[in-house]
Amino acid sequence: MTQTQHASRHLIIGGGSMGLAAADALVRAGAESIQVLDAHCPPHSHGAHHGETRLIRLAYGEGSGYVGLAEQAWAGWQQLEQETGASLLLPCGVINMGPSDVPFIQQVQASAREYGLPLTVLAGDTARRRFPGWQINTDWTAAVEHRAGVLWVERIVAAWRARIERARHVTLTTNASVIALEPLQGGGATAVCADGRRFTAERVLLAAGQHIEPLLTPLGIHVPLTRVRKTFAWFDADARYQPDCFPGFSLTDPERGIYYGFPDLNGAGFKMGRHDQGQTVQPGVPLAPFGDHDEDMAELQQVIDRYLPGVGALRHGAVCQYIRTPDEHFLIDEVMPGLVMAGGFSGHGFKFACALGDTLADWLHTGTRAGSLAGFTLSRAACQPRAGRE
Repeated sequence: MTQTQHASRHLIIGGGSMGLAAADALVRAGAESIQVLDAHCPPHSHGAHHGETRLIRLAYGEGSGYVGLAEQAWAGWQQLEQETGASLLLPCGVINMGPSDVPFIQQVQASAREYGLPLTVLAGDTARRRFPGWQINTDWTAAVEHRAGVLWVERIVAAWRARIERARHVTLTTNASVIALEPLQGGGATAVCADGRRFTAERVLLAAGQHIEPLLTPLGIHVPLTRVRKTFAWFDADARYQPDCFPGFSLTDPERGIYYGFPDLNGAGFKMGRHDQGQTVQPGVPLAPFGDHDEDMAELQQVIDRYLPGVGALRHGAVCQYIRTPDEHFLIDEVMPGLVMAGGFSGHGFKFACALGDTLADWLHTGTRAGSLAGFTLSRAACQPRAGRE
């Protein structure tokens, strides 16, 4: 096999949401000699960025430490819309529902109070009257975020790719499957591709989703990332589920689980998925299609039957993957000199992509980590190997 060597100042492995966001930010910062590699051709369905839409929320139930990053991202998405002229953000709001003592619901309210975010808190019976598409429990709480909504993810990835391909000093190489990393003595690494090509850089960002763990493990770096098969589906729905009267949502049911969903956008149908649970899958193993597991449909149908009176027949289902850490917070760290990894975003990461892209680009360009990333290091307790485990 003939080996071809390519050298650059900055190398990004993974041309998905975080990788392309970082590359775009490097271009805007005036960086030179940037190489981006992707095993496929983004946007595509092999990573975690497909499925058309994601929610963006600011009154953050996962912890108030994310709010500043979310506000930065909200401004960034608006700026990207202005610069590209594309419709990328639909500010239809998000409603968070569940029993009032659920920690997620409590943290949404705490985040709003701490940061002065617009939030309307409704009792369950009031929410049912205001949003007739919902028949939630009357003793639940519904927290409506007004500065929130839906991101068109595949449009965003395509917009970043188009800007990168027009830019000088950056090269996007598709169908470049990286199978190994070789650290350089002075910092950085060489990425070895399956076809023999080699890409070397002194500053490397590894943002390759399910491939992060297989690439770092041979280097003696333990990263506790788990790949989880997830499902979501679109359904027929009546006029109660249009975006002018039905926000995006998160729903926490102590018996049925945690769910998220979207209004009927452009006639595509009502979309929902389950956030918790799922099936663990090893990296590289194909995901079983929607319907192969009995719970794929059953877990969605139980929520529809209980809470969503105007949602009807299944149109189609799909599968995706989450790449999760044990505590479900992000994992962003310089794991070797000149080698920064960014992973564990699945489930709630895409909304931050433009802000994290700026931060990761600055880290690559200057060598200095922003303080906002301090809580995402590999050294935190949740990411340490547990006793009795290999």
